Amino acid sequence: MLSVRFWGVRGSIPCPGPDTVIYGGNTSCLEIRADDHLIIIDLGTGVRPLGEWLIENDLKKYGKISADILITHTHWDHIMGFPMFNPVYVPGTELRITGPVTFEDESLKAIMETQLSYQYWPVTLAELAAKIEYNQIKETTMDLGDDLTITSKFLNHTISCLGYRVDYKGKSIATVYDHEQYRNLFAEDNSAALEGKIAAAEENEKVRQFIRGADIVIHDSQYTQDEYASRTGWGHSSYNDTVDAVKDNDVKKVVFFHHEPSRKDSELAEIEKQYEGSTQPQIVMAREGLILEA
Repeated sequence: MLSVRFWGVRGSIPCPGPDTVIYGGNTSCLEIRADDHLIIIDLGTGVRPLGEWLIENDLKKYGKISADILITHTHWDHIMGFPMFNPVYVPGTELRITGPVTFEDESLKAIMETQLSYQYWPVTLAELAAKIEYNQIKETTMDLGDDLTITSKFLNHTISCLGYRVDYKGKSIATVYDHEQYRNLFAEDNSAALEGKIAAAEENEKVRQFIRGADIVIHDSQYTQDEYASRTGWGHSSYNDTVDAVKDNDVKKVVFFHHEPSRKDSELAEIEKQYEGSTQPQIVMAREGLILEA
């Protein structure tokens, strides 16, 4: 069985409070299960309750916690839960952390571990009990055995960012966030504009191919179309862009994800209502605690 559980669904910054209790206020964290294999995508603040759940369940069931952790990118909201992920303090924990090759000098390991210094956190790196391996990748396919593969795809964000596709025994779950559709950046009515338009279309088609036929696509959907007009270039998508990406692409279910932090539960509920009954594909609004099977 291949499934995903949502532990953090917000973008940019945690937003606890009375207006976010229904859909949740934690930042990005997904738990994917391919039978007994655990994959965690992103270490936003949602990873704190996930860690507590793993100690109460996986540790008792398997005798240790073992996981492949996939980092989409190293913006703060996607890694800030790492120091609060309690399994890192439990002896026997095995974590394989994979993320994108960056164009900056710092390695993924250095970025992650910098959080565990007294300038930012009262617990130091030396106090971690887990065995942690780091791996930096570009676009590739990783074979984890038992008919389980993970394919990565560079997305359009403000730093190096990867989407991931998990394929397991004929089922698939793909993530496309933080991501903005590629667009022509040149003035219209000249050769550069034409070349830019063609290049953008080619890159958008590559993303469509990456998610084609997926059972579940978890897609950046931070803005309404009106909001997006003043946020072009910020590296996020509108609801309309998400629908365009999966339309006529053999996707069974798409999840609106990476909610705008100022978006209240009532507003998300209203947007969700607008898409009720959609079947090509089915549209779902991400919320903490939601479990979907591929």
